[in-house]
Amino acid sequence: MSSNRSADSTRRPSPTRRAVLSAAAVAGCATALSPAAAHAAAPRIPAAPRQMRGLWIASVVNIDWPTRTGLDPAAQRAEFVQLADYALATGFNALFVQIRPTADAFWPSPHEPWSQWLSGSQGKDPGYDPLAFMVETAHARGLAFHAWFNPYRVSTQPDVSALVPDHPARTNPEWTVSYGGKLYYNPGVPAARRFCQTAMLDAITRYDIDGVHFDDYFYPYPVPGTDFPDEEAFRRYADGHTDKAAWRRHNVDLMVREMRDAIRAARPNALFGISPFGVWRNAATDPRGSNTTAFQSYDGLHADTRGWVQQGWLDYIAPQVYWHIGLTVADYAVLAPWWAETVRGTGTELWIGQAVYKSGAAGQPAPWQDGKELTRHLTLNATLPEIGGDLFFSAKDVRADRVGDFTTMRLAHWRQPVLGPLPARLEGRPLLPRPTVDVRRTSTDGSTTLHVTAGAHGSISTPFRYAIYRFSGKPGKRPDIATATLVAVIPGGLRATHVDSNPPTGESWYAVSSVDRLQRESKLSRPAHRSA
Repeated sequence: MSSNRSADSTRRPSPTRRAVLSAAAVAGCATALSPAAAHAAAPRIPAAPRQMRGLWIASVVNIDWPTRTGLDPAAQRAEFVQLADYALATGFNALFVQIRPTADAFWPSPHEPWSQWLSGSQGKDPGYDPLAFMVETAHARGLAFHAWFNPYRVSTQPDVSALVPDHPARTNPEWTVSYGGKLYYNPGVPAARRFCQTAMLDAITRYDIDGVHFDDYFYPYPVPGTDFPDEEAFRRYADGHTDKAAWRRHNVDLMVREMRDAIRAARPNALFGISPFGVWRNAATDPRGSNTTAFQSYDGLHADTRGWVQQGWLDYIAPQVYWHIGLTVADYAVLAPWWAETVRGTGTELWIGQAVYKSGAAGQPAPWQDGKELTRHLTLNATLPEIGGDLFFSAKDVRADRVGDFTTMRLAHWRQPVLGPLPARLEGRPLLPRPTVDVRRTSTDGSTTLHVTAGAHGSISTPFRYAIYRFSGKPGKRPDIATATLVAVIPGGLRATHVDSNPPTGESWYAVSSVDRLQRESKLSRPAHRSA
């Protein structure tokens, strides 16, 4: 993940709308419907708003989690629970967690050693399975869990002998390249590519994740005056290519396309997407490019990000458009529309990577200091229907919110709840029965408490979330769908409760849908009436 990169630099430094959500498991809650609701026909389901609201949680060099190495398992788990609780309370609906930052693992992998960012020592067992714990913790809160992998980076230092003795990069040194003070698997060595795929697929196959996520690290960012040392690999594996740059892009294309196919085979419902550097090519280089004068991922990283969208290899693309509106070399107001045009008609979801780490940071230009830049970004996004949400980098900066930029954005754009995105290939009716709901009005403060119970269950999946709709007036045979308001999306389970603390005056009624892990909705419950 780009933690700090100027649009025209060539080196990388080191490393909704608000919903009021209330959901708790309520044992033995009453489910009886009011007489009016019992005889009313179940309403048709309104079209719920959908948006990705994703939080990046980086583990490399302990950026976000764990906050330092050597924490005992209880402390590590407590930190992650705190992060997940914060994400839920703040309005996020998905976590993107880095689980393979440097050819290592945050799970007991048979292929690669335990990550040093857990214990401080590569290969040391942390005493529990972090990935299993994180997936369970996220899902219990109705948060999607996307496993974030770095395909080729082996180490943040260049010496292969510094790895644990049985590290695959050490036992297969011909797979590796030292470049720019770091160690990488060479994307041009077929055996290295296949090994990386095998290592990642172990987690994808064994854990109940919702998505597979790559960031912008393919071929490394170039070091001025020093070419990536892959001449020998080019001689051995060129396979008819005469242009090295085209061969490098071919190698990355193979990784992306083959991973797409392998993920679909192993976990068909998991999303696969990439968060690339925000500029594909400049228009001066390629007329299909953006009106920018920045570093180009196509040429510098050999990542044909536009091509992947056009080929349909991704469920989503989340470009890191980490620059402010008005920046000459890479203007957010230029790049967001360019990406919207790029995905138009392709079926690929578009989410924008947002640079919260720049907000209020020393040395950043004035637009990042007034606490309103993220709001300006999402205001522009709202004019582009192709943009289906945002990812925010990263968790520690979102929580620090140094100049209130994130909070201002959230209050301006995340006041209304949303369901998560649903790519077209996964649409369809879920195997979830409609829930039942009982409404109780609290006379002391006028709030309304809804007790929701899953419908018939057993072999059918438990709802992942519930979507709560409020209608005006009395329920009838033909409810006015236009009056429906999505008032909350809450974590699921067999039972849940939600308090509508500020219902409108006059009569109103509620209906609830069950939502599965893919964000598909069941039919609405029968109406639950609230008297004025």
